[in-house]
Amino acid sequence: MTAMQYQSIKNWPEDERPRERLLRFGADELSTAQLLAIILRTGGRNKSAIDLAREILVKFNNLKEIEDASIAEFSELKGIGAAKVAQIKAAFELGKRLIANEKRNTSQWPCFKDSSQVYTYYMPKFYGLKKEKFLCTLLDTKNRVFKETTVSEGTLTSSLVHPREVFRYAIKEAAASVLFVHNHPSGDPSPSKDDIDITKRLIETGKIIGINVLDHIIIGDGRYLSLIESGYLKA
Repeated sequence: MTAMQYQSIKNWPEDERPRERLLRFGADELSTAQLLAIILRTGGRNKSAIDLAREILVKFNNLKEIEDASIAEFSELKGIGAAKVAQIKAAFELGKRLIANEKRNTSQWPCFKDSSQVYTYYMPKFYGLKKEKFLCTLLDTKNRVFKETTVSEGTLTSSLVHPREVFRYAIKEAAASVLFVHNHPSGDPSPSKDDIDITKRLIETGKIIGINVLDHIIIGDGRYLSLIESGYLKA
């Protein structure tokens, strides 16, 4: 590529620039070359970061070969110095650490087989609370809990627990199913009309968007109630 043909990425249309595309559309919308160009930040003489990223992909064929490449092998490419090699190696190491962390966390996730296990796990979290707290627990395809979020605190009403807010979080985290848990400070886990009506709305919403509602567990003083097992609702 000659100096006349070269055009800096800064002069590209905004929707074509890798960094701007990532911020606007998300990382999953970028090609491997575009992602690598963001890591490289700059190109070489008369070549853009995209050009340099493509040269790396051609030389090493795939991401595994890039990860395993030595500094000497990288130096065969014009425009790749120690700083860029360090950036690439650091990016791969972060990815490996993320995977390792996910594997460790997976083994620690609780896996519920029935409502009594849910109660045993969550009862300490609600012990001594003076007001109602409504949790949405996210589960993977094997019914293992991997995240939870507090939906509301205070007396349960439809204005506090809206399906849009509940499932927005579940969709973002790619949950396969959800489980709702909340407490009754009175100690009596018997469901109120609002408890039942809200859960019905959540179940129907879950069916529409493809996220199964496994149950709604109400925790009282030394006892609990499953709305599904007790026949109040059908999941």
